[in-house]
Amino acid sequence: MADLRDFPDQAYSGVHHGPLQAGEWITLQDSKGRRHSVFLERGKIFHTTKGGIAHDDLIDGPDAVVIKSKGGVEYLALRPLMADYSVSMPRGAAVIYPKDTAQIVTMADIFPGAKVVEAGAGSGALTTALLRAVGIHGQVVSFERREDFAEVARKNVTGFFGGEHPAWRLEVGDLVEKLNERDVDRVVLDMLAPWECVDAVAEALSPGGVFCAYVATTTQLSRVVETLRAHGEFTEPRAWESLVRDWHVEGLAVRPGHRMQGHTAFLVTARRMAHGVQAPRKKRRPAPGAYGDDYSGPRRAEGRAEGRAEGRSEGGAEGRAEVPAETSGDMPTATD
Repeated sequence: MADLRDFPDQAYSGVHHGPLQAGEWITLQDSKGRRHSVFLERGKIFHTTKGGIAHDDLIDGPDAVVIKSKGGVEYLALRPLMADYSVSMPRGAAVIYPKDTAQIVTMADIFPGAKVVEAGAGSGALTTALLRAVGIHGQVVSFERREDFAEVARKNVTGFFGGEHPAWRLEVGDLVEKLNERDVDRVVLDMLAPWECVDAVAEALSPGGVFCAYVATTTQLSRVVETLRAHGEFTEPRAWESLVRDWHVEGLAVRPGHRMQGHTAFLVTARRMAHGVQAPRKKRRPAPGAYGDDYSGPRRAEGRAEGRAEGRSEGGAEGRAEVPAETSGDMPTATD
C-alpha cells in the first residue's frame, strides 16, 4: 500500500489531507445516517440497493463531498476519524469502543512519551489510540495470546498509520510469562482474567504508575478489585462505567434520543505504591454480608474474621470487614 501520510513521517498521526487516494479507507453515509466503510481501489464499484458508486469517481477528488449512486441516492463521502475507523475495522476479537477508549486514555493518564503495556491486543482499536497518545517518543508493548488475533491487530494498526509505528511492539504470548519490562508508566488489561496478572504488573510498574483493567461482568469486576486490595501495594481501586446518550435536536423538539450506548464494560484503575509500601487503610463498613462466610474471593482471612467480630460487637450483621477508604475525587468506587 502506498504511503499516504502528508504529515512528516515522524508524526504517525494516521490523519491525511489532500485528494482521496487509492489504498485508503473512506466512510459513505446515506441520508438516514447509515454508514459503510469502503477501501478505495481503482476500477472497483461499491454496490448499494440504489445503484453502484464507482471508486474512480472518488479517487483523486476532494475529501468531504457528496456523491450520487447510479440510482440517484446521495451519499456523504468522508475520510474516517479514528473513532470511525475503530468501530468499522476488520475484527478478530471484539473492539473497545470509543467511549471507553476515551476514558482509558484520560483516566489512565496516557501521555506523550509514556511507556505502556497492553494486553490483549484484540483487533487493535485501543492500540491505535494508545500509540497516538504516546507518540513516537513513547512505547506501547501489546501482548496477545492468540496469533490470529495478533495478525488482525497488526494489519489494522499498520493500516491506520500507513505503516509500522516505531513506538509499537506486538508480542504473541501470555503477559505473565513474557512480561520482562520494568519502569512501565501505565498498564491496560483487556482480558478475561486480569487478576491473574496483578503480581506481574506490580513488578513492571513504576511507583505511581497506573493499572487499568477493562472487564465486562460484575463478577470480573469484583475479582480484579479485591485482588488489587489483597495485593496491598496499590491504592484503593476505582471502578465505573460510562453511558453515552445522543439527543434529538430539531427546532423545539429537543429530547433524548431513542438509542444510547449503554453498558459495554467496567473500568478499574489503581496507582502502584512504592515497592514494599502499603497504602493507608481506614475502617469503613461495607454492606452487611459483603465479606461473610459465603465470600470466597481474594481477601485476607484475618480481615474477614476481624470484620465479623466487629459486626457482632456493634450489633450489626456478620460480614463487616476492614476495607480501604476511598481516595479523593468524585469517581465511584467498587464498594459504593
